[in-house]
Amino acid sequence: MSQKVALVTGGNGGLGTAICKALVDQGRKVVAGYYPPEKETAEAWQKQMAEEGYEVEIAGGDVSDYEDTVRMVKEITENVGPIAILVNNAGITRDKMLKRMTPEMWNAVIDTNLNSVFNVTQPVVEGMLEAGFGRIVNISSVNGQKGQMGQANYSAAKAGMHGFTKAVAQETIWKGITVNTISPGYVETEMTLAIAPEIMEAIIKQIPAGRMAQPEEIAMAVAYLTDDANSYMTGANLPVNGGMYMI
Repeated sequence: MSQKVALVTGGNGGLGTAICKALVDQGRKVVAGYYPPEKETAEAWQKQMAEEGYEVEIAGGDVSDYEDTVRMVKEITENVGPIAILVNNAGITRDKMLKRMTPEMWNAVIDTNLNSVFNVTQPVVEGMLEAGFGRIVNISSVNGQKGQMGQANYSAAKAGMHGFTKAVAQETIWKGITVNTISPGYVETEMTLAIAPEIMEAIIKQIPAGRMAQPEEIAMAVAYLTDDANSYMTGANLPVNGGMYMI
């Protein structure tokens, strides 16, 4: 039996790297999506992954652009194989209090964090429906559940991801496709480690676990949702936040 192909958008980031490794360990043929202007960085990342024993394909595509995303999906399907597993992980932040947030900051986050989920999933799901199998995991955020000052754009986008999850889950489960969301809390990556120490201390005080998550802890949840045997859980949201927000 051939390996199932998994696409991870934003695959060469801190969290994306851990997800790619977890899916390789699960026996998948993994493709990491990257933003086209970052091709050299993605190629260097791919080389480093290979040195660590993880063979991962890379594919450039602007997930905020529907036509470019369709092109990327088509190329992956032709060159690697039909996509059976999709992890919508690409995301950015443009934080600012609402009264100072510009339309450009709002649109950039909505396009990259929310519209991208439609842009990637819509062309991928057709092949999943034909195959009668699919696993879709959307990486949201604790701030999509509880909101966060200075992140009206990010919180709105991440909340919208789960609404998308619940709708598409109902449309596709009858064909063996599950669609779920993971809402991580703060994860220890290069981005969060760059936060000012006093701000980070205040954040950690809000987390009962007393620390940020490791990327591998989020990747473990992704692997659980993408497992072939996990065929009955759909439309769900897994909160992986160290107890920071419970509902």
